[in-house]
Amino acid sequence: MNKNKYLELMGCFCIFGSAFFFYFATVFIKWAKMANLLIDPSFFVFFRFSTGFILVCIIMYIKKTPPKPVKLHYLLGRTFANCIAVYCFFVSINLTSVAEANILNMTYPLFIALISWFFLKVSLDKITILIVITAFLGIWLIIAPSNATIKIENFWGLLSGISASFSIIYLNLSRKVHDTETILFFLFGIGSITMLVLFHDKFFIPNPIELKYLTACSIFSIAGQYLITIGFKYVTALEGGILSSSRILLAALLEHYLTSDPALSLSGWIGAFLVFGSNVYLTVKKIKY
Repeated sequence: MNKNKYLELMGCFCIFGSAFFFYFATVFIKWAKMANLLIDPSFFVFFRFSTGFILVCIIMYIKKTPPKPVKLHYLLGRTFANCIAVYCFFVSINLTSVAEANILNMTYPLFIALISWFFLKVSLDKITILIVITAFLGIWLIIAPSNATIKIENFWGLLSGISASFSIIYLNLSRKVHDTETILFFLFGIGSITMLVLFHDKFFIPNPIELKYLTACSIFSIAGQYLITIGFKYVTALEGGILSSSRILLAALLEHYLTSDPALSLSGWIGAFLVFGSNVYLTVKKIKY
């Protein structure tokens, strides 16, 4: 395997790893609610961004590498789209189930395909279109449309998927000209300020138990953010988005055991394996060719 193929493989593993960490970050939000802790989703988002900002500053100080913005509009686009995506995602977790929130959030590969096609004029080959359709079918089966009723709360998850698609596209563009620390410096720094300005009335000094959940969610989220930022240096926005949807499989496997939410139905399991199969096929195809 030559160097380029090795880097592509590393990028795939980074994105799969980010799915694992992002999923468990959402579990801690659900556990906090199960423990009857009144922590607003905006506080989870702020704590995640502010903790990440401190960590990035420490890393940049040790490495003696200041932020090097090249195309500021890429960094700002990534930051604000991610703020909307994360906030809507965390609200969705608080109002619905962990699996449902993750599933709706993971609709973003489909929106990436549409945005890439309509706005970026990216040509989609037949295999990519087939993979996107298969992933969409898997997500639809997990939701179990035959039993589902439209709930207004679900629109938070859908909005997180739409805004996440813009965030991922900006990440892919930004990754071509910026290093990891520069991207995360702006993401966490401006993200913290944005959340503070908009939701400062929701913040408070947490007690030790609340601090435990806030810190755990932040650590897992930051680890996922680092992995996905590194991974997108070596894969495209569309491919990375579909690879990230392995988080749906984690939700299918662990939902009933980690939270009080009901287990997936048979159609949900079929959908989970369809999505996972799509991810594996895309990864093998990319590395092989």
